[in-house]
Amino acid sequence: MADFLKQDIEKLMDGVLPWPAVQDMMKSPKDPDRFDKYVEILQSRVPWSERILLPLTPKLFIVAREGERVVKCACGHEFGDYRCNWKLESLIHVRDDAASLAEIYRGRDMPDPGYVQIREYVCPGCGSQLEVEAVPRGCPPDFEMLPDLDTFYRDWLGRPLPDSAEYRDLTLEKIAEWSK
Repeated sequence: MADFLKQDIEKLMDGVLPWPAVQDMMKSPKDPDRFDKYVEILQSRVPWSERILLPLTPKLFIVAREGERVVKCACGHEFGDYRCNWKLESLIHVRDDAASLAEIYRGRDMPDPGYVQIREYVCPGCGSQLEVEAVPRGCPPDFEMLPDLDTFYRDWLGRPLPDSAEYRDLTLEKIAEWSK
């Protein structure tokens, strides 16, 4: 089993690891502490101290904050409980007409604005584009991943988290609050 150095993983993340080394890393069994090295690198790159439990995207993380688990952007903006779709707390730019779609599509590549919307999700804290989805009109925001953190840490990493959270999607409850 290969044991890659933290510096190699960092170079891989930055896109500067030479291709033969990338191939070697892809072909080799994953070293047992790869996740820890990866999270350690991510933690060193953010300006806040809350512990990263799991990265969601290059700029979004589930972190432990004061007994809670929240989604947080690299800039520090918090989107709330990780069990609720973070997109509901983001800024959303919707492209749903020919003019706005023509800014990113050319000619016949452009989807029919009568059927498709392009939604760009932006962090209110730093303005970074965090996600883009192409969905049918009227479709709710896609909730890509609701990880079972307790099972992941307990059964896969072999070290349970000090607290637990019920594994369930809270998105509909969040939406129901809007009507009150």
